[in-house]
Amino acid sequence: MNMVAKLNNDITPDGSDYETVRQVIELITEDYRDQPSLETIAARLGQSPTQLQKTFTRWAGLSPKAFLQAVTLDHAKRLLREEAMPLLETSIEVGLSGPSRLHDLFVTHEAMSPGEWKAKGGGLTIRYGFHPSPFGVALVMATDRGLAGLAFSNHGDEAACLDDMTCRWPNATYVQDTEATAPYAERIFEPGRWTSDQPLRVVLIGTDFQVQVWESLLKIPFGKAVTYSDIANDIGRPKAMRAVGAAVGANPISFVVPCHRAVGKGGALTGYHWGLTRKRAILGWEAAHA
Repeated sequence: MNMVAKLNNDITPDGSDYETVRQVIELITEDYRDQPSLETIAARLGQSPTQLQKTFTRWAGLSPKAFLQAVTLDHAKRLLREEAMPLLETSIEVGLSGPSRLHDLFVTHEAMSPGEWKAKGGGLTIRYGFHPSPFGVALVMATDRGLAGLAFSNHGDEAACLDDMTCRWPNATYVQDTEATAPYAERIFEPGRWTSDQPLRVVLIGTDFQVQVWESLLKIPFGKAVTYSDIANDIGRPKAMRAVGAAVGANPISFVVPCHRAVGKGGALTGYHWGLTRKRAILGWEAAHA
């Protein structure tokens, strides 16, 4: 019998780091044109510059200044519009390559069979847990075959996030198991642990069409973005851009299956299931780590 997923009150650690990092990311991505200084950001949040620097760097993997530089208008244009020289290739060209170049080799995937999908998760045991991430609270979901879900939540909205994800596979059995999902969270957001000899196993649970779209997303290089029409052409369905957009929005494994790298015509940032601010933040984080 299916177990109803429940969110316990103590599922996230105590402390204000989640909220601090979220506010910094939101402030920078919205006000990057003003190039706010560390002191300005700290004052807005009522914290000391030194403590804010330490907190943000520990959680996001780069300083507020580096993140700001990554999401400036000129940098965003390079990321989203210049097809001739993607950021990753540019960084390698100027000698700034890093472990992020291993991202494509870090992820390997398989898809559930059509029968398993039709069962809506029936027979599956999905373990889940909430973990800290550079982009807020991350809900990590895994089966015995690998990572099946990754979602994001602001602090206090975890229950809604959990409901959103569990309704995708209503017949699955859900078990809260933070210990089991912690190794996934630790690897996903730490570029230093992206290795090709021990790839992250991902399980895609969706319709045949959705899986095609998600597999196309996995082809997008780290530090680059493509349009929905590019994805439609890649899967051999050039007239199905609307359906492609819906499949991108339904992607259950955010960040790892990089739906954030799908943009509108001309490089315009379009909606993102977990919030447009978070989409900007992820693109900026990738640019900084490329």
